[in-house]
Amino acid sequence: MANLKDIKNRIQSVESTKKITRAMKMVAAAKVKRAENSVKTARPYTKELVHMFQKLLNSVNEYTNETLKIKYAIDDYPELLQTREVKSVGVVVITSNKGLAGAYNANVVRETLKRLKDYKEKNIDVKLFVIGQKGISALRKKCATIGFPIEKKYFSAINEPSAMEAREIAEDLAEYFVDKRIDKIEIVTTRFKNMMSYFVEDWQVLPVVGVVDVHDRINDHILEPLMEFIPDKHHILQKIVPMYMTNIFYHALLEAQASELASRMTAMSAATTNAEKMIHELSIEYNKTRQTAITQEIIEVVSGANSQMG
Repeated sequence: MANLKDIKNRIQSVESTKKITRAMKMVAAAKVKRAENSVKTARPYTKELVHMFQKLLNSVNEYTNETLKIKYAIDDYPELLQTREVKSVGVVVITSNKGLAGAYNANVVRETLKRLKDYKEKNIDVKLFVIGQKGISALRKKCATIGFPIEKKYFSAINEPSAMEAREIAEDLAEYFVDKRIDKIEIVTTRFKNMMSYFVEDWQVLPVVGVVDVHDRINDHILEPLMEFIPDKHHILQKIVPMYMTNIFYHALLEAQASELASRMTAMSAATTNAEKMIHELSIEYNKTRQTAITQEIIEVVSGANSQMG
């Protein structure tokens, strides 16, 4: 009978787990819908902002900060738009603060380690800026072993992505870039596809891609529309560059949050289904064990009665 009790306790334990996973699935499902709407709303804006920014840069032949008031590194657009020999890269890694999201964090960490090993082979230094407790925990020892310790950690940015949090990260990276501690900025994040899938991607923030050199424009006879700048192109670029960097980081956070929630919803759905299957199997085992125990008792009673009659 002790075996029956063990099986019954196991069924109750799995039932409790199923209630938790079902609740987590429902919470993730409610949140991922809002996150999906935020991503879909942000994508057209980001696309047009990047396109406009690239066109603006293609219309400007020189950068100068002589007439500019520079308070923060992110305002120093002439330095931020410099293309230098890449000796050091600032890699921003976006993970979650919570687990139970399937392979979401593991996939991001795997892509990050792959990038780090590639840079290590090219003798390029890497400075890591990690967002999310899971990424920090997973990368702390592994990256130190490779020789690229974590430079800065961010915990709250992924919980509720905001332009303010994105601006803070962008300012940190801009300061490193202007001080020439890094020559390139990239983000390892995920792109939300739908409720069931996402892609791990690597986004390059600086140097800006898609910009045509002035000599290439002349040689290839590329005609750009005439652009007028009011008050002047340098003040406009000083406003656009921080906007561009902040929006890229903000958009990356939105994509990552939606991917994480979708992954958690899928994982909790699978866990709930597995719990139901396990309960069904345990119930069958319980009934079989119970039937065996009853049959054994009947046999013992009948055997005892026969022996007394004999």
